[in-house]
Amino acid sequence: MKEPATTISTTNQEAKINFAHQWKNFVLGFQHLLAMYSGDVLVPLLIGHYLHFTTLQMTYLVSIDIFMCGVATLLQLKRTPLTGIGLPVVLGCAVQAVTPLETIGGKLGITYMYGAIIAAGIFVFLIAGVFARLKKFFPPVVTGSLITIIGFTLVPVGFQDLGGGTPTASSFGAPTNLFIGFLTIAIILLFNAFARGFMKSIAILLGILISSFIAGIMGFISLKPVSEAAWFHTPQLFFFGVPQFNTSAIITMIESTGVFFALSDITGQKLTSNDLKHGYRAEGIAAILGGLFNTFPYSTFSENVGVLKMSGVKSRQPVYYAAFLLLILGLLPKVGALATVIPEPVLGGAMIVMFGMVGVQGVQILHKVDFSNNANLLTASVSIGLGLGITMYPQLFQHMPTEFQIILGNGIVITSISAVLLNLLFNHRWASHN
Repeated sequence: MKEPATTISTTNQEAKINFAHQWKNFVLGFQHLLAMYSGDVLVPLLIGHYLHFTTLQMTYLVSIDIFMCGVATLLQLKRTPLTGIGLPVVLGCAVQAVTPLETIGGKLGITYMYGAIIAAGIFVFLIAGVFARLKKFFPPVVTGSLITIIGFTLVPVGFQDLGGGTPTASSFGAPTNLFIGFLTIAIILLFNAFARGFMKSIAILLGILISSFIAGIMGFISLKPVSEAAWFHTPQLFFFGVPQFNTSAIITMIESTGVFFALSDITGQKLTSNDLKHGYRAEGIAAILGGLFNTFPYSTFSENVGVLKMSGVKSRQPVYYAAFLLLILGLLPKVGALATVIPEPVLGGAMIVMFGMVGVQGVQILHKVDFSNNANLLTASVSIGLGLGITMYPQLFQHMPTEFQIILGNGIVITSISAVLLNLLFNHRWASHN
């Protein structure tokens, strides 16, 4: 007996709709990939250059770091009985980790650097439950201050890329760099102002692609990195040697807490202590794997909060696509190298928009705070001021021991510690008087 024509037609229509939906998720995932790719590739390039890596070592470091970003993201996306916060997060190695890793690798050796990463991962995994129970110490005045500082301290990174990448270079701030960078911002804004639906949600991606095409016509793009990259590379345990251990400190959970709450605010998904515990454990495992495969510690990428805020997408599906794309690019260095040819001014323009939106997300959270209470006003203003100051002058603590420099030289960590302590000091005292 033949199936009715109407049933077949309906099935075909549903298949087309599903394909279109998945294609949109794929493109949105690609947008997430581009948003974090520059920052992700930057970390191995900076550390590899500082430690005088060979071309072979650098190729491994970049490609496997991309692969491990995919693994770490999947660990966080997928809820399990032990791990995974289940939010649309993308994981990578934050730029804030560069200085402590360079310090450990330069002073003690690269194997100690990877030993420190593994130790940090184990530490994060073991205390995840304890740290998650501290959720009550992160009211809006604390999380708002933290997310504000995460966004606004990253804006200068975008301006640095917009100018050409190296402030001391004679070409920094060249008119062509400024034209391409501000053109990227303009394209993103125009798509947000006049586009509708899906086209509006991928405004950042379109800004990057269109500006890169124009920059290519102007001679900004070189395909040399693509021709020099290998076709295939697999992860390898202890590529640079067996990790060794020494006393060190690396704090990733504080920034991650701020990003978790930012994503919670965007998606409307309330976080419990159990959610946070799963999130921290996933990052702990990701850091352990990073040390074993000689890459880096991985934490939630602040950049992608801006992408979610701009696109309006609240589901995890696009991020799953981003994670699988990272896995593929990590195994195919030649294909992955294509993303490295995107001119720095293009990425800088996109970063300014994204990081600015992260900062404003923090301001929106602070808007919920009662600032008629002078205690809240002091908590936010002092914490944000300290974070901005330390970000501008991290060398303020250069005469202190390395362990203290690692903690005190990070504006995001300083803002977090200050906001938590000042909130406890002021609001607990006020609570006892009322």
